[in-house]
Amino acid sequence: MKRRHFLKGTLGAIGGGALAACAGPEDGAAPAVHTQKNIQWRLVSSFPRGLDTIFGGAETLANRVEALSEGRFKIRTYSAGEIVPGLQVLDALQQGTVQVGHTASYYFTGKNNSLAFDTAMPFGLNSRQQNAWLYEGGGLELMREVYADFNTVCFPGGNTGAQMGGWFKHEVNTTDDLRGLKMRIPGLGGLVMDRLGVTVQVLAGGDIYPALERGTIDATEWVGPYDDEKLGFHQIAKYYYYPGWWEPGPNLSALVNRKAWDSLPKSYQEIFASAAVEANMTMLSRYDALNPAALQRLTSTGTELRPFSQDILEACHRASLDLMEEQAAADPGYRKILTAWNGFKDASLRWFSTSERRYAEYAYSSLESA
Repeated sequence: MKRRHFLKGTLGAIGGGALAACAGPEDGAAPAVHTQKNIQWRLVSSFPRGLDTIFGGAETLANRVEALSEGRFKIRTYSAGEIVPGLQVLDALQQGTVQVGHTASYYFTGKNNSLAFDTAMPFGLNSRQQNAWLYEGGGLELMREVYADFNTVCFPGGNTGAQMGGWFKHEVNTTDDLRGLKMRIPGLGGLVMDRLGVTVQVLAGGDIYPALERGTIDATEWVGPYDDEKLGFHQIAKYYYYPGWWEPGPNLSALVNRKAWDSLPKSYQEIFASAAVEANMTMLSRYDALNPAALQRLTSTGTELRPFSQDILEACHRASLDLMEEQAAADPGYRKILTAWNGFKDASLRWFSTSERRYAEYAYSSLESA
């Protein structure tokens, strides 16, 4: 089967394909769900269950699959550490230990640097642009070519929106202040920070607080106000920086073992694809609804908001571009994706810089003057 045909088939569930798949034979559709066999899968997440919004992406996916299949296709969710550690989700899928993983692909750039594109790139796409690239701009097809090497099929399965820059025990005003800092930050953002003299660590969500408390790290990024408040970082670090330039619109992925995917009836594949879209949109909506009140609570109890200085942003931007070019020079596959991604990003930024930008400038300035 050609990849493009496969992609169109699995994305066909968007906007009602799952319902069509459940229609009767008289409609020329796949057999009704109630004639299909019972299937039970296991899903491992990279996130702790207590982070109800980001772990909730896995739960939304599982709940919708069960509902749309009338209980015949069930997925049981497991949080990080229940079956495998949070950073070993892809290994579990490759080995067939489980059928589904819910994770951030940039955790696995040690296996292939191109996986970062599936989540977020520094100074890259916001959440709407990331979804547009994946669903409509050819990004998902490109990422599935990469994941084919891992016996895995990927689906967008959540987004946090633009993230915060993280929690710091001390102010960082210039690039000199970054040198020697010990910080938890994964993905390409971590590689950029490393170039600026930061000692980088990659830790799963549940391991960050004790590391920050013990002084193993001096700073950490996670997601944004709602999750960060739950994890208690404000109890240890006073300064809350923004923006998270390395994650302007990070996509969380639902990954499926390829053999398990191929074994599914067509109607169940359509149901899964449709449920993944719902998980993606639901997570972003929840974060956008929950973050404002959480930020207000944090700032009212002593958290000090700080923007990253122009000096730091410009240095990080330069280092990001250099790093991407170096990785592209070393890997033709990476260059193929970078070239396509850059073309989409440039066109998207030109569009967003018109009406979207003017509206945002006016709306935010009105808020500041109120």
